[in-house]
Amino acid sequence: MAIKVLVIDDSALVRSLLSEIIRNAPGFSLVGAAPDAYVARDMVNEFVPDVITLDIEMPRMDGLTFLEKLMVARPTPVIMISTLTEAGADATLQALELGAVDFIPKPKLGIAEGLREYADRILEKIGAAARVRVKPLIKKVPRELIHNDQKVIVNRMLGTEKIIAIGASTGGTEAIKDVLMQLPAAIPGIVMTQHMPAGFTKSYAERLNKLTRLRVSEAKGGERILPGHAYLAPGGFHLLVNRSGADYVIKLSDAEPVHRHRPAVDVMMESVAIAGGKNVVGVLLTGMGKDGAKGMLDIRNHGGYTLAQDEQSCVVYGMPKEAVSAGGVDRTVELSKMGDAILEKIKSLGSGNRL
Repeated sequence: MAIKVLVIDDSALVRSLLSEIIRNAPGFSLVGAAPDAYVARDMVNEFVPDVITLDIEMPRMDGLTFLEKLMVARPTPVIMISTLTEAGADATLQALELGAVDFIPKPKLGIAEGLREYADRILEKIGAAARVRVKPLIKKVPRELIHNDQKVIVNRMLGTEKIIAIGASTGGTEAIKDVLMQLPAAIPGIVMTQHMPAGFTKSYAERLNKLTRLRVSEAKGGERILPGHAYLAPGGFHLLVNRSGADYVIKLSDAEPVHRHRPAVDVMMESVAIAGGKNVVGVLLTGMGKDGAKGMLDIRNHGGYTLAQDEQSCVVYGMPKEAVSAGGVDRTVELSKMGDAILEKIKSLGSGNRL
């Protein structure tokens, strides 16, 4: 059965390009192309699409408002079409919080060429979204933002020998946020790779910093990894970890993409495995593809411990599944219990005993 797709975009050019990509692909069926949310609302009710691509910036009713209403009335997998700007990044992160599955960045220049070059990835994202079980939006009580001056300064005497590496892709922005919100400030340093383009990771790190007890920042390269801090790989660069005496130090690399991604989870985890050995906890969360499977195995083979998100709580059970199949996972854990699982293992880490 073909995947039914509805395109919603106020740009006639983008509507036409996305429609062309979907219409010409086997296994996909374009059921409609709407210029605004009001036309789209009627099409959603008439055609009941499997997946919707949704522009954020639209007249009359913007994409975020439409998304929120859709997720309450008729939960449907949605892929946001976003601009590569700071405002676009913030709006995209809000959309992911509201339940959007993924996003496609619009090229800044040469939209036609950019989207056509990205056609395979667009279809891959739509295909993955069609398999997602979308839950109705439940309004959450806004969490009080935590400013840096309110955060506990973690005692350096906690030591720097232990380190946590977290990787994610599709669905990962919310999954990483959920995990970090479960963790206390007194935690070993964390390095993170989430598949995101340049321009989005800075906004995402700032958002995480406001919502968690940790000091979260986009990695700049050269930082010593400190307890109570979390460092996010910047879009367009791999994050690697090197050992320098008693410290771990971050290095950024613009080497070739791995699994079509830069940053890549495998690159980060392989470096952490070598630098940290038995003092590493590797965590692989929801995501499409196989990035992280080899890295998790590397961590295990170097004596570290690995946790993967379970199938039931994943938005897309791709990367964790590949890691399990490769023999790189010690334990699978539901997302809501991942923080406890990390803390439990951190206490016994380095003892050489597996659970």
